[in-house]
This record gives sequence, structure tokens and C-alpha cells, in this order.
Amino acid sequence: MYTTVNEDGVLNNYATEPQMYYAEYPAIWEQRRYFIQGAVASLFVTGLVLFGFAVS
Repeated sequence: MYTTVNEDGVLNNYATEPQMYYAEYPAIWEQRRYFIQGAVASLFVTGLVLFGFAVS
């Protein structure tokens, strides 16, 4: 941890920064999986909304 002291004697602690890395573009099979997950989530939320309207 990196610590500094200002002129009033107050300590300031700074966390160490993690090493940066660049994200890689998802592969085609990952893109398909994300699309399927989004479709299932959309159907689930739509079902919940319709169920909420039906019981109210």
C-alpha cells in the first residue's frame, strides 16, 4: 500500500493498482451463448411482467 503524509501530518493511503489487461473480442461461440442468455432473460422478464398483470 502506498502512503503519503501531507503538511498537517494526515496520512493518505492508496491501494496498489492492479496490472491492466485489454479485453479480447468474444469468439463466435461466446457471442451465440450471450445471445441465447439474453433471449432467455428477455422471455423470463416478459413472463414475470405478464404474470404480474394476470394476478393483479
